[in-house]
Amino acid sequence: MPFDSSEFHIPFQRLLLALILILVPISIFGLYIGMQASQQVQQMNGAYFRTIARGSAAITSQYIGEQVNQVVQIANEPSVQVAVTEANKAYENLPESGIRARADQAEAKWNSAESDPLLKKILGSEVANSIRRQHELNPKLLSVVIVDQAGATLAATDKPLHYFQTESEYWRALSAKGAPKTYVSDVHYDDHSQYISISSPVYQEGSGRFIGAVTALVDVSPLFTYLNQQQIARTGHVFLIRDDGTVVTAPGVTPSERVTSEEYAAIRDALGSLHGRESSYLTATLRTGETYFIGFADTSLKTAYPNLPWMIVVSQELREAEGPVRTMAIFAMLMTVLSLLILSVLGAYVFLHRKQRIQDIEEEKPDEEPEEPSSRHAAAS
Repeated sequence: MPFDSSEFHIPFQRLLLALILILVPISIFGLYIGMQASQQVQQMNGAYFRTIARGSAAITSQYIGEQVNQVVQIANEPSVQVAVTEANKAYENLPESGIRARADQAEAKWNSAESDPLLKKILGSEVANSIRRQHELNPKLLSVVIVDQAGATLAATDKPLHYFQTESEYWRALSAKGAPKTYVSDVHYDDHSQYISISSPVYQEGSGRFIGAVTALVDVSPLFTYLNQQQIARTGHVFLIRDDGTVVTAPGVTPSERVTSEEYAAIRDALGSLHGRESSYLTATLRTGETYFIGFADTSLKTAYPNLPWMIVVSQELREAEGPVRTMAIFAMLMTVLSLLILSVLGAYVFLHRKQRIQDIEEEKPDEEPEEPSSRHAAAS
């Protein structure tokens, strides 16, 4: 016995209504999920950039702190304090004018052969050998100089540019009233390295009186190289800026170029609000027209060392940072538009088909003419 085939018929209007009830909510929900995912990814990227910025800021502060501690330890070594105390005995009962005359006489001969005996004493003393060993153990100490209370050099790892350091930037800072315990200069640079000058006073044991100073040129190129190597995908970079927006170091940028960071203008506005400081990230459109995702963190060096108002900035194009989620959101939006377009076409088809059927029915009604009563009576008779 053959099986009868069963057919399941659904009215087209009911099918359209069912599609509307199903596709529209799903499309709207998908679009909502895509938008929520974009916001969540932005928060996740913000946390990620904040972590990178704060981690790099901590490493920067630690690097500077370690070098400062190294110089302070040299200044507090007993051999250094003894050498400085012995050198200061030469100024006992000597007026200021006499010290100045001695300084001018020694400075005039400093770059001539007449200074060779003095230079040999400076570079070959026991305390000079001690600080040279410190230099060998820590190559970041490019050079170390020890001076007495008059600013005269008594020991050094290399021949300094001047015998008397009284015209040096660090000496004016240390000898000023209310001077900080340690002085750190801004970044200097030459053909081979980028460095800062760290100076620490030498205090007399017991009285705490200022009797001399130790200053060292410290290489910061390793720190800058580390920061410049923090590449994030294709467009993301980590760089160091000052609190006026000047770039200290960035890939392909050196302090001598005095480049101003475009990101700093947006960061400066964010720092003016509590929310901006707490979030430590933002988005900003730069002059190129591209929108960038920016994270930032203060190194906290400015309080102790005013010449180092440094800030870490992490920057990446927003399109790249949110690429996968942005694609999902665009896909969800396209699916929503496509679903609504299909439903609109189907709705228009149903509406036009229904209108056509009504017109056909209206056209058929005039063709039917009713029989006249006389004809009906004749047929009946």
